[in-house]
Amino acid sequence: MASHIVGYPRMGPKRELKFALESFWDGKSSAEDLEKVSVDLRASIWKQMSGAGIKYIPSNTFSHYDQVLDTTAMLGAVPPRYNWTGGEIGLSTYFSMARGNASVPAMEMTKWFDTNYHFIVPELGPDVKFSYASHKAVNEFKEAKALGIDTVPVLIGPVTYLLLSKPAKGVEKTFPLLSLLDKILPIYKEVIAELKAAGASWIQFDEPTLVLDLESHQLEAFTKAYAELESSLSGLNVLIVTYFADVPAPAFKILTSLSGVSGYGFDLVRGTKTLDLIKDGFPSGKYLFAGVVDGRNIWASDLDASLRTLQSLEAIVGKDKLVVSTSCSLLHTAVDLENEPKLDQEIKSWLAFAAQKVVEVNALAKALAGEKDKAYFSANAAAQSSRKSSPRVTNAAVQKSAAALKGSDHRRATNVSARLDAQQKKLNLPILPTTTIGSFPQTIELRRVRREYKANKISEEEYIKSIKEEINKVVKLQEDLDIDVLVHGEPERNDMVEYFGEQLSGFAFTANGWVQSYGSRCVKPPIIYGDVSRPKPMTVFWSTAAQSMTKRPMKGMLTGPVTILNWSFVRNDQPRFETCYQIALAIKDEVEDLEKAGITVIQIDEAALREGLPLRKAEHAFYLDWAVHSFRITNCGVQDTTQIHTHMCYSNFNDIIHSIINMDADVITIENSRSDEKLLSVFREGVKYGAGIGPGVYDIHSPRIPSVEEIAERIGKMLAVLESNVLWVNPDCGLKTRKYTEVKPALENVVSAAKQIRAQLGSAK
Repeated sequence: MASHIVGYPRMGPKRELKFALESFWDGKSSAEDLEKVSVDLRASIWKQMSGAGIKYIPSNTFSHYDQVLDTTAMLGAVPPRYNWTGGEIGLSTYFSMARGNASVPAMEMTKWFDTNYHFIVPELGPDVKFSYASHKAVNEFKEAKALGIDTVPVLIGPVTYLLLSKPAKGVEKTFPLLSLLDKILPIYKEVIAELKAAGASWIQFDEPTLVLDLESHQLEAFTKAYAELESSLSGLNVLIVTYFADVPAPAFKILTSLSGVSGYGFDLVRGTKTLDLIKDGFPSGKYLFAGVVDGRNIWASDLDASLRTLQSLEAIVGKDKLVVSTSCSLLHTAVDLENEPKLDQEIKSWLAFAAQKVVEVNALAKALAGEKDKAYFSANAAAQSSRKSSPRVTNAAVQKSAAALKGSDHRRATNVSARLDAQQKKLNLPILPTTTIGSFPQTIELRRVRREYKANKISEEEYIKSIKEEINKVVKLQEDLDIDVLVHGEPERNDMVEYFGEQLSGFAFTANGWVQSYGSRCVKPPIIYGDVSRPKPMTVFWSTAAQSMTKRPMKGMLTGPVTILNWSFVRNDQPRFETCYQIALAIKDEVEDLEKAGITVIQIDEAALREGLPLRKAEHAFYLDWAVHSFRITNCGVQDTTQIHTHMCYSNFNDIIHSIINMDADVITIENSRSDEKLLSVFREGVKYGAGIGPGVYDIHSPRIPSVEEIAERIGKMLAVLESNVLWVNPDCGLKTRKYTEVKPALENVVSAAKQIRAQLGSAK
């Protein structure tokens, strides 16, 4: 029985790629140095899977930024502003597209389906001259072959690539992107020909857009694409993989009738309804790559249950046509549980990271073939039983409090217009008030202080002194810049979710459970294993300390319940909304303690609210109902004069704008500049927003410093669709990934632009 892995984490067990990328970007190392680290990581990944007995090992899933940008490079679809002149795309052009440079901004970045991973959105139009401009897929296949390892090269499928793209600037928004299919398929044919010549026997096309609600003409594009590729693919086994949700019946019918396809990969963890479609009619003689091992979470598989599922599928497709696989790429999990020597042993027994999931896949394949490892399965069954019966998982008081939430929508008593009037009397802010999103640059010295405190190398007194000094520096900088509503810069926090999870019950933490978010950015999601509560205040000490350093309003900074949920590895033994309500009650306690301590502006970030939106429209309303309700729970008890902010970033918000309004926050700051001010179009279309709103005026994920004129122009566009009395001026997101040499001039320009527009508004009266 064969085994397959859809994809694997690329950062390395110790984030080797992250540090190599950042060293290269900072000019401290060469392209050759970066490539050496990359080659070593790829080799270790392939050897690990080969050593674990995996038959179908993926290649070309490694990336220096993301796999969609790699496809853009492969197709030579470089926007003209990067001045690429043809030939093989080098790192300079590649990273300029991803990060921008001193003279031009980066391409838009958005979430990869409903994950916390991001991709760079292709910018396409009728005038794009496609060409075969990156041979990465072929080179990496040859690299593995030289190690004696046959791999399955993975490509983003042509239809998914186009469906994830957007019309370039200056191109009509209604431009039919699928009309470019005939222009990109010749490039795919060239890649396929080179892979065949290099000795590939299988090729994998990832077409995850098949799980979306597609229109008939979009589904027909798959038929057209693979019919056109059929002759080029002759002699190869072709695997098409979908993931993250059920495949709708019309898409399943199209997919399983595509020309020249040998096998189909399905997510059978999040796509359990696909099982019924398979049972009702799977094409004879085709391979089924059954994704029964969860690639999105870190819980050990219930091997006995997975084996039963596989045995039922074996009866349908045949023993020689069933392949055990992961539900999606393991990119979304941590790398290796062996790197967690300090993790609680009982909790550790419940988990499986990427390396362990590879072993699970192979163990299931062997069991299907009659070579069941009884000791391994027995240990797994014992761990499953332990998790179900452990007293640390359940807290009766928390469950009672969450159950009591039913019957109320938890809205504040007064409408937002009246609240804003009361808040203005107290805060006395100018028109177009300026603020930032929360974090300031995390310097090497600051990281050292936190690291040494955790390692007990410095005392608590020394730690507090250092953090207060950093807060004071950030406060003084903001006062010097004349920012209106301040933040303390979050120097005590390495990560916005990890920081809160460490202080909430029901959470466990890893030392090295890093997961890539985008580029070199890695996060370490906490593990929610049990009922959640707040034993004591979490931020009051630092917020009040910061407020004591200034007479200007100081925001209390919290992470919202939906974002904590969506950026954690969440328990899978109860519905997600139940866990979210528990977190909301914990944050509510913190909000009310901040208010009692004299903090008059409290920001509850919901950066990931859109991210959790189900991929199918029929499921949107239920999710948005409990997600928005969870946010309202956190602040329903505060006074009218306490101003509640929230923040959202890097997603398409236009389709959920009414739910955002329904959150009933006093002020929302929201990403806008990197997505070409897409957000503003919803207001041009007539949506009325009566609360305070701050669409971002510059992209903080690029080192580029925007000019005063550029920012003023953005504010002007905002004022064309929003009233001046509700508009705030702020960056797109937090500043922790930037340097002070970038942040200070950028914020100077933000404040100058705001003052310039204020003066114009004043003289126009």
